[in-house]
Amino acid sequence: MGRVWRWREEEARTFWEEAGKVLEAGGVLAVPTETFYALAAHPFKEEALTRLFALKERPEEKPVLVLVSGPEMLTQVAREIPEAAKNLMACFWPGPLTIIFPARDNLPQLLTGGTGTIAVRQPRHDVTLRLLAALGFPVTGTSANRSGQPPLAAAEAVAAEFRDRVELILDAGPCPGGLPSTIVDASRTPPRLVRPGAISTTQLQEVIADLLL
Repeated sequence: MGRVWRWREEEARTFWEEAGKVLEAGGVLAVPTETFYALAAHPFKEEALTRLFALKERPEEKPVLVLVSGPEMLTQVAREIPEAAKNLMACFWPGPLTIIFPARDNLPQLLTGGTGTIAVRQPRHDVTLRLLAALGFPVTGTSANRSGQPPLAAAEAVAAEFRDRVELILDAGPCPGGLPSTIVDASRTPPRLVRPGAISTTQLQEVIADLLL
């Protein structure tokens, strides 16, 4: 069974180092977010993404979102940051809003699904945000479940589902669950609502009046 690391503040630096080693070796972590657990792999390593897709039994044409520590990390994956995206980030990041940006040309095909865009979220979870900042690069943020199955909100559930196929599971308490993140495509004008979720349509329209539904 994958190793469950129970969070202790005094061991933070050791966890950052251990997580970094797993990711650099092409392994997969499970980390908590403000909704559900996410499967974190190195987004710039083809072998890590191939393993992630096999783990989730996910079709290769489906793009994968990434998690960032903040807007300053966006330049690693986004070619540009449209004005509408800046407004959304100012209102809803960190939080359960995934924004689609024009992607940098050098990103792996598995990450973007050949769409030319990249989906990004800054999660509202202090420990995971600190992990991302310590790593210095984004990680994938696809939900911790097999495709078509419900997302998982507890470290023990992730360990039972994936066993030793996930190297390291961060247990910082259960995730709240509820609705998944809302997804908005800000790579187009006007932006379009791709998936309703935890951020309501009304909230979005207060920021983007011409949002396409």
